[in-house]
Amino acid sequence: MVLLLFGVTIFIHELGHFWVARRLGMRADVFSIGFGHAIWKKEVDGVLYKIGWIPFGGYVALPQMEPGGGKTVDEDGNEVSLPRVEPWKKIAVALAGAVGNVILAVIIAYVIFWAGKPAMLDETSSAIGYVKEDSVAHEMGLRAGDVIKEINGSQVGNWQDVAIGAALRNAVDLVVEQNTGTVKVHLDTEAGALGIKGVRGIPGVSGPSYCIVGGTEEGASAEEAGVKARDRIIAIDGIEILSIPQMKNLVEERRDQVLDLTLEREGEQLIVQVTPRLEIREIEGGDPIEGVFIGITFTRYPVNRAVLVHPPPGQQVRSHAGLIFRTLRALVTPKEAKNAAGAIGGPPMIFQYLWAMVTIDFRLALWFTCLLNVNLAIINLLPIPVLDGGHITFSLTEMITRRPMNERFVVRITTVFAVLLISAMLFLSYRDFDRIFSSPEDGGASKSVPVEPGSDLEPGAE
Repeated sequence: MVLLLFGVTIFIHELGHFWVARRLGMRADVFSIGFGHAIWKKEVDGVLYKIGWIPFGGYVALPQMEPGGGKTVDEDGNEVSLPRVEPWKKIAVALAGAVGNVILAVIIAYVIFWAGKPAMLDETSSAIGYVKEDSVAHEMGLRAGDVIKEINGSQVGNWQDVAIGAALRNAVDLVVEQNTGTVKVHLDTEAGALGIKGVRGIPGVSGPSYCIVGGTEEGASAEEAGVKARDRIIAIDGIEILSIPQMKNLVEERRDQVLDLTLEREGEQLIVQVTPRLEIREIEGGDPIEGVFIGITFTRYPVNRAVLVHPPPGQQVRSHAGLIFRTLRALVTPKEAKNAAGAIGGPPMIFQYLWAMVTIDFRLALWFTCLLNVNLAIINLLPIPVLDGGHITFSLTEMITRRPMNERFVVRITTVFAVLLISAMLFLSYRDFDRIFSSPEDGGASKSVPVEPGSDLEPGAE
């Protein structure tokens, strides 16, 4: 499913180039999804259609897009020059890929709007989900439930805005709304604080997330109380639950006490009583751990399938585009460039996120595919040789000067940027694999718990 969704994104982009080029009478030699050796290929009407074994992109070979008009081989095997193409036609072909992705993004956005998608708390709330007790943030008075209103002078709409703001700066200035009033807090950020190697966050502070029960342990207090899978824990002794780490703290503080657990089940609320107990548990491949438990496992990904949100299509596309433009702006802003570069992911990270979305819910995977299409459209239009924006820049220059650009110059600068682009992709891929397979740095917030492949549970969470 991951390959299908990613492949459709690439296919639509290349189809845009191909369709417009053929409509304008240009020659197309190859239409490829993927790079490298072909695992499937077929020639139809002079065009070689193929699927490459490296699924990180695709291309359409259009020789007339090259400087000087390009060359091809006739039926007798002789090399012949192709007619030069007007600049406006090259611009139309270059734009067509991005237009195709935007159209697909809008279609997906309408599907998400009509069908809805499971709600995620961090996209609807900017409340703090957890503050570690020995952190600087806790010493400065921040607590779970406090609502962040501004970060670095910019208003905050949800926790995702907070995470982005913290990822781009070495320190953040927060405006926080508490029960007693509004306070201003200055905090340093730290690489790895979010559990993602190299990505900065606020140490000891994590955002809000749903506590969805994945299951209960046999004979445990939660099972005896009637807690069931898919229940959402919304309060303990009347205290609103905003994250799993916060719930762990509250449970540990109430060892051997009967506590009221407020659940949401199929749209209705109910209260059950559970008693946390001190236990020693064996951990596969590790030392036994001692902790206070009520016998609950949580779903690995905190989405509430019982609540569907229907974001308007325009809002979805604007939000995706805003995220990308914010990242691009950070890359050229001296105070943010280094951190922004450190937070960027490559193809492996894209595949990992898409895989995670497919695992959670297909509608979330569609939503992420919409983001991918907006991203691909914008990035490809940057005025950089090799990308579609480079072709547009060269063609606009030709239109303004009324003469073709120097062929040797175009070839050389395109080659240089091709090497830079490939090098960047290799570096990002290496860094992504390092992040994926290495242990996350302990930033003091909630750390991921390893699970078996394909599992939807986070074992030992409580």
